[in-house]
Amino acid sequence: MGKKPAFKVLVVDDEESIRELLTYNLEKEGYEVKEAANGQQAVDTARKFRPDVVLLDIMMPVMDGVEACRQLRAMPELLNTYIIFLTARSEEYSEVAAFNVGADDYITKPIKPRALMSRIQALLRRETKGAVDTKTLTHGDLVIDRTSYTVRLKGKEINLPKKEFELLYFLAQHPNKVYNRDELLQNIWGSDVYVLARTVDVHIRKVREKIGDDYIATVKGVGYKFNLA
Repeated sequence: MGKKPAFKVLVVDDEESIRELLTYNLEKEGYEVKEAANGQQAVDTARKFRPDVVLLDIMMPVMDGVEACRQLRAMPELLNTYIIFLTARSEEYSEVAAFNVGADDYITKPIKPRALMSRIQALLRRETKGAVDTKTLTHGDLVIDRTSYTVRLKGKEINLPKKEFELLYFLAQHPNKVYNRDELLQNIWGSDVYVLARTVDVHIRKVREKIGDDYIATVKGVGYKFNLA
């Protein structure tokens, strides 16, 4: 039996010492790793490397991490890639900006390698478990296919980044049931990922921009639900 291919991680940071530290620890855990020193290099490398995880600094020369994330999320082949921002900036607006362009997680420096490894492993475990669920959901003109991570609305394919897809799929699995932000954070991001409750609002808004306002309703003061007519 052949050896299972290693998960691939792209490390992006303009500080060589950080790249070396992360690469060393990732390779020690069996990951296949490539490095990039700025956002443009990250985009170029990811196009060929097709990583499972991108560790992405925000403040970099040539192209910053936010713009790099935006371009990575525009690549259909990287829709299922996890993007984790690494930054020394702790301001709340930086976190919101990161999730606005499709980040899955956010870690502030100084980075603790063991904690980061645990975070990556948790994300990939969720990926492995999710792969078992191959159900296709159909609600009127909306078709959500878990096997291919695709969404079709009136026959037209719509590209959703991984977390947007998982959020829509989860709500559509439980139509007319209201979930508050904490419940959605727990079910979609998990307990190992530390993000703001407003992250849910950002992702709901992004999904609505793509499929319209009819499918996901806001229940004021409570949370969100998937509308089933």
